[in-house]
Amino acid sequence: MISDEELIEKARLARLSAHAPYSHFKVGAALLTSDGRVFTGCNIENSTYGLSMCAERVAIFKGVSEGMSEIAKIVVVTDSEDVAPPCGCCRQMTWEFGSEDTEVVTANLSGEVRTYRIKELLPKAFDSRFLEGVG
Repeated sequence: MISDEELIEKARLARLSAHAPYSHFKVGAALLTSDGRVFTGCNIENSTYGLSMCAERVAIFKGVSEGMSEIAKIVVVTDSEDVAPPCGCCRQMTWEFGSEDTEVVTANLSGEVRTYRIKELLPKAFDSRFLEGVG
């Protein structure tokens, strides 16, 4: 099994490919699937901000497109004084493709690391339970 330190390094390296000419806030992500595969992503900005994509979602989309089974852990690395948690959209996407116990590891370039379960970051998630019997 790959260690948190190895995943943090993969996310740190993915961050180097970020396209962030507007915010200058470069983010890298690495996710570990339940079957042991790793997918990385970086944020990709667009001058029409709504078309920008977070690093976490890039990694998730890559995983899904390659037949990912389930997210076991996702790591996010930023160059910020305080470690930055995933945005709300990325929390929801992690919930959708993980489980309530999926680990979320946040780190910065100074070596600070914090670990959560997605259910801590998104305690009232919307999921398929709310769609049962609809339609």
